[in-house]
Amino acid sequence: MEAAPCIADLAAIRYLPIPTELGTVWVAGTAAEICDISLPGTRKSEFVARLPRGASPGETPTLASARRQLEEYFAGRRRTFDLPLRAHGTEFEKRVLRALAQIPYGTVATYGELAARAGSPGAARAIGRVMARNRIPIVLPCHRVVAASGLGGFAGAACLLDVKRALLEREGAAIPPTPHKRPPRRAPHS
Repeated sequence: MEAAPCIADLAAIRYLPIPTELGTVWVAGTAAEICDISLPGTRKSEFVARLPRGASPGETPTLASARRQLEEYFAGRRRTFDLPLRAHGTEFEKRVLRALAQIPYGTVATYGELAARAGSPGAARAIGRVMARNRIPIVLPCHRVVAASGLGGFAGAACLLDVKRALLEREGAAIPPTPHKRPPRRAPHS
């Protein structure tokens, strides 16, 4: 269920913006499937750069459905999505994404819990790598996966933690505290 980079008929790939109060969400796909969604606040240039050459602005019936469902989600009227997604990844990644899709709206699971749900207990770090490569955030809700010690990372950028927190708050999820990093210990003076 993970979206692969859009590699279908390149001339058929379209993308469109969806304004939200958290920033613009960009969605790309063909007439048949969604293959990429950005996190809120992603710049158009960043989003378009990750699409194959030949992708162009426009709308397909599938993109129109994605727009409607994402607008409903951001308005608080949608808790689940019903969109065709471009499946991609190893069997492990597909198992993880299927398990990810089952995390209910308004709840969180730890990386370790998601590993167990995907049939790979002890693979929490590998789960983190799958989350970082998720090309369909929000619909495949990687924002609902947290560290055992707190909120945890999100796509490797501290600024994106604000997006993760905002999405969880929107859903009414209990947000675990983010532990403060302690300064390094100094060696005692002799």
